Order: sequence, then C-alpha cells, then structure tokens
Amino acid sequence: MSKTATHEAVKSGAAHSNGTAGTVKSGFASGFVLDFEKPIVELEHKIAEMRTLAESSGMKNLGVEIDRMQKKAHRMREEVYSQLSRWQKVQLARHPRRPYTLDYIERLFSGFLELHGDRAFGDDHAIVSGIAEMDNLKMLVIGHQKGRGTKENIYRNFGMANPEGYRKSIRLLGLAEKFKLPVVTFVDTPGAYPGLGAEERGQAEAIARSLYEMARLKVPILTIVIGEGGSGGALALSIADRIFMLEYSIYSVISPEGCASILYRDAAQAPQAAESLKLTADDLLELGIIDGIIPEPKGGAHENFDETAQSIKLRLLDTLPELLREPSDQLMEARHRKYERIGYFLEA
Repeated sequence: MSKTATHEAVKSGAAHSNGTAGTVKSGFASGFVLDFEKPIVELEHKIAEMRTLAESSGMKNLGVEIDRMQKKAHRMREEVYSQLSRWQKVQLARHPRRPYTLDYIERLFSGFLELHGDRAFGDDHAIVSGIAEMDNLKMLVIGHQKGRGTKENIYRNFGMANPEGYRKSIRLLGLAEKFKLPVVTFVDTPGAYPGLGAEERGQAEAIARSLYEMARLKVPILTIVIGEGGSGGALALSIADRIFMLEYSIYSVISPEGCASILYRDAAQAPQAAESLKLTADDLLELGIIDGIIPEPKGGAHENFDETAQSIKLRLLDTLPELLREPSDQLMEARHRKYERIGYFLEA
C-alpha cells in the first residue's frame, strides 16, 4: 500500500485494518454481536473455553466433546445464515467490523497512489481515490470510506461525501479517460451528506454531474457494493458497465429507517420497510439491476477479510479484460441500454 494511503489511515486516528482481520474473529472479542449471532457466538465462546481448559489441564478426553460442539456450531451457522431476513442483511451490511474500501485496496492491489482534492474547495476524506495496479493491470479506484471508532468516523464523516468528494471523483474520471484506465468503484455509504454546507456548495449538482460524467466515460467502469449502497450518494459512484454486490450488502434508493419514517411515520418499522424495499443482493439480481453476487464467508465479510478480497479479485480479473476488449462507442451504448432497461414494468 502507498505511503500516502497509510499516512491518511494513521492521521485519521486508527488503522483501517488489524492484524487478525484475515481470520475468523469471535464476536465476543470484538465487543459487537448482532442479536441473531448471539447463540452462535456463545457456543464458539464455550468451545474456546473448553479448548483452553483441555490444554492447561491435559484433559485429552475433552477433545471428543469439543469436536461435537464444533460440528454443532458449524450447523447452527449454516442454518442461521441461510435464512436471514432482509433486515438482518441490512444489519450485516452495516456491521462495524465489516471491511471498508481501504481494507480491500490493501489486499487487492500491489500499488496504490492516492490522489486528493477537487481543485476547487478541498479534499473529502469520505471518498478515497487513486491509481492502483493489480496483476500488471493499472486502473483508477474510487470508493467511499467509513471509519472505525469515533475519531476516525468524524474524520471520514461516516462515509457520507460532501460535494467536493464527488467533484474529486469527477476530476479523476477525466484522468482515467485521458490515460485509458478502467475504473473500479467501491460503494459503501448511507447516503450523501445532507448538511447545510454541502447544500450550499451544490451537493445535488455534484451528484448529477457525476452521473453525467460516468454515463459518457469512454473507459470501462466496474462497481462493487461492499456494504451500504444508499440513495444518490451511492448512485453517484455506480453508473457502471457491470455492478456486483457482496452477498450481504444492500443497495437502495432510501434507507429502511427513512422509508419507515415516510410511509409509517415510525422509524422503528424499519424491518418491515426493508422487506418492501427489496434491497438485498438476491432481490436486485432478480430485478436485473445488478450483474452478479460475490460470495462472502459464512457470517459475513468481517469474518475473513482476505477470503472476501480474493473473491472480489477473481471477479475483477474475470470481468475487466472482457470490458477492455469492447470499443468505447459500443461500451457507452451498452451502458446506456443497461440503465434504460432498469425500472420496466408490465400492465395486465
């Protein structure tokens, strides 16, 4: 990873990944467990205690019981994660231990030169961007970046970009076209920042301009929704030739809480709103809005950063060469047709 990106992570007050992120990490160790995860995590905690007891006391006969409990935990995990509701998938998409854009950049690319600023107002830390290289293939990478902990979340504005963030990405899209670099975007935001300063600096215009520039870009664009894909803030980075979603990510015009507040006058009805929004990867693939689903480890991407990153890499290396072979005029025409097909309906 580049010195620039590392410096930004340190400056924000916390490293963007940890040394154990590539392996399964107990929810108890992280201090954060979702309600539906509790039975699994409690059983895994008991297994860890029994293993510690067996090692310290030399009670080898505990091995049979530990194996039995491990099989039970595995079955329980398979059962729970094969029957998740849409609201439970929303919770997983927002999991605070979930890998973010910089975590994937660190694992996917052999080199990353971060580029800053919109040349008009400033640099938005909620969007990271730069030139990256993967297996001798150079590309432009742009992505939303959330923070871990209070200090970093404030620095990253909770992944909610200001207009200067979108104008930074617009500037770099022009750079990608000039040097004929494919573009990869990572989407993970609850939405664009709705503050007064953002509105004063032209938030709506910046998003609209980003949509316009991505629609007419003459190089391939590939988008991966890695967590939350919320409203126009997500759409501004996802006008693409191919859109993929991680298995437990979400992508919607509005958050379940926002939808519930409008329709039911009660944000607590968010689980019901999530069912109606059809915002999961399975829903959106069925509706023809996305092009594919990237599998996650059982339990979610936060259980194994490395495995998830490898799945993303395989999809990138499988898809980008195909897009790079397309002439630019055909690429843009296909991109336009793709979005024209979204939202069709039939009348009986």
